[in-house]
Amino acid sequence: MTRLSPRKDLSLKALELFQICAEKGSLQAVAQETGLSVSTISHHLRSLEEHLGVELFNHSRRPMVLTPKGRAFLRNIDPALHAIRKAKAEASAGNIGDASYLRLGTIEDFDSDIIPELAVFMSRNMPRCDFMYHTDSSHQIIELLRNRQLDLGITSSPTERLPDLQDRPLLRDPFVVVLPLGNEVPIADIVAGNSRLPFLRFSANLMIARQIETQLRRLGVTLPHRFECGNNQTLMAMVAAEGGWTITTPLLFARAKRFHPRLRMHRFPGKRFARRISIVTTPDCSRSVLDLVDARMRAMIVERAIKPFHLSNPWLADSFVLID
Repeated sequence: MTRLSPRKDLSLKALELFQICAEKGSLQAVAQETGLSVSTISHHLRSLEEHLGVELFNHSRRPMVLTPKGRAFLRNIDPALHAIRKAKAEASAGNIGDASYLRLGTIEDFDSDIIPELAVFMSRNMPRCDFMYHTDSSHQIIELLRNRQLDLGITSSPTERLPDLQDRPLLRDPFVVVLPLGNEVPIADIVAGNSRLPFLRFSANLMIARQIETQLRRLGVTLPHRFECGNNQTLMAMVAAEGGWTITTPLLFARAKRFHPRLRMHRFPGKRFARRISIVTTPDCSRSVLDLVDARMRAMIVERAIKPFHLSNPWLADSFVLID
């Protein structure tokens, strides 16, 4: 009588790698994201297929394509893996010191001083944790969160809802007009396009640019396209050189300290509008980690940005504020 060898239990790692492979379609892309070798990933996938007794991928196709049985399997394990990740996060929520890995993304507004200080603070409070910090635009950070390539992001909130993510409001950052120091034309005339000073725009693909353009359309203002840039520092340099004017926010203006002697920040004329900075997380991000980041960010924003601007520009006291 032939004795059957016992079948190994399903490996959680194999299931997670299968899920990522199904999304990426490439062993190389999975290796780059996970830090594992292609041979290790391939071994886990083969073991999973052998355990199930079916082919999950069409191995003759590039990029990798799921078989019909592979698609059905993925559909069934997706909610289970999400539940496992959430359970692990909740189980460790009360013990930050035991956290092992955190992927944090942030917009460049904070990367000069606040994020380096946050990194030091987090490493001291989570000594066993490996950190990955990533700087990008708001829409890219949200996309990375949706793809589970980040755990937590500090970003400008989009106008649409984020049903698959959790959003904790952090800061109200109002839009302001920035002009060259010597400008004598009334601000209302400049914003209405009744001056020779050209409007300098953020790049159209950025979330902040879309918010500004939407507000200008509401006001019935159409301004010629003369200059467009994705970098706030470049816009501030152009305004300081009297090359035009722009609409930005106090948080972004704060980053351009070297140009401040040649710039003047003004309240936006007419109906005011603002962007909202939030901490956005995946559903399985630990609540205790979120609370830790939230508390530290609030303290640093007040000290580094809100207090100085309320002193130098008292008119910002009711608009440039933390969101409770």
